[in-house]
Amino acid sequence: MARPALEVADIFRDHGPAWRQTNAGHVSLQQLKVMSAIESCRTAALGGHVARCEDCAYTTIAYNSCRNRHCPKCQGAAAKQWLAERAAELLPVPYYHVVFTLPAPIADIAYQNKAVVYDLLFKVSAETMLTITADPKHLGARIGITSVLHTWGSAITHHPHVHMIVPGGGISLDGSKWVSCRSGFFLPVRVLSRLFRRLFLEKLRAAHATGRLNFFGDHAPLADTQAFAAHLAPLRRSEWVVYSKRPFGGPETVLAYLSRYTHRVAIANSRLIACDERGVTFKWKDYRIEGRDRYKQMRLGTFEFIRRFLSHVLPKGLHRIRHYGLFAKGACADNIARARELLAATKPEGQHASAAFEPSKPNCPCCGGRMIVIEVFARGATPRHRPTGPATLIRIDTS
Repeated sequence: MARPALEVADIFRDHGPAWRQTNAGHVSLQQLKVMSAIESCRTAALGGHVARCEDCAYTTIAYNSCRNRHCPKCQGAAAKQWLAERAAELLPVPYYHVVFTLPAPIADIAYQNKAVVYDLLFKVSAETMLTITADPKHLGARIGITSVLHTWGSAITHHPHVHMIVPGGGISLDGSKWVSCRSGFFLPVRVLSRLFRRLFLEKLRAAHATGRLNFFGDHAPLADTQAFAAHLAPLRRSEWVVYSKRPFGGPETVLAYLSRYTHRVAIANSRLIACDERGVTFKWKDYRIEGRDRYKQMRLGTFEFIRRFLSHVLPKGLHRIRHYGLFAKGACADNIARARELLAATKPEGQHASAAFEPSKPNCPCCGGRMIVIEVFARGATPRHRPTGPATLIRIDTS
């Protein structure tokens, strides 16, 4: 695949040093590490290898990837591997997409308390789903959930929300049968919204009471218990956004859809248009507008663009993809097997679940022959062999 004309890495390399100097003392170690990784990704700084065609001797240099989870270039391969693992867990039932979004006043608190509030968002949204679906009035079953955290809107603003992919049914509470949801309808979003609101506010107040939240700048007064309670009071009456989309067409559609969400970063290189003296121009989608008019362009000052991108760097150790209910890691395999038994579904014999996701080795761009690695060079080293064409970003995984 051709390299985009402009990448986040280009912006960081050209403007990162000045941005870091201007913001010295206000940039976290995690953000600095992300900048460094993206700047070095697929350059000589990380080492690489030389590949040569067995047939025509075409030779090319391929530099290593940084594999940072915030790097726009590195997520394609990671998503492909993750999806191959998930393929074995797909069930032959409709799947639903449910989104839980934090209201703006809570998102502001989350911005200064990412580890705590993002974790609450995961846990409370999952608890909401598991509680409602276990209720015989709604489904009366144990369901499986795959949750993915996104912290951005299309304009790279802070907009924390969780995307859930959920099978349209579950195993009955006594384990004796598979319970399907109504055709084309999963759960009432208003019921989900109100339980989500109540549980989240309860747990957020508990986090405040135990001193787990920190407040700075304009939000510093919220450290006071009464001020914090007053801040949350209007949110007990407002509607919290929970959205449920129509079911997917089938398991293959589910995987294609998941691939657009699981390893996405704040902005893809493909959305970048230009970076010049006026700033960074990129494509964005205005979800408040329907139709073709929702697709727009936005220009931000270069330093503001960098700030927005880095505001979505996740705290160290925080997992952005989590599994709950039937898909919780400890018992996932047993639960999937039981669900298949109840659905009378088995995988076709001899077909590996991840066969469709087998990564292919790149072929020679000149003759289509097989490329083989003839040299591996270390970080910062110069390869002994020279390319017969321009250095390429083709990556051959030799691990």
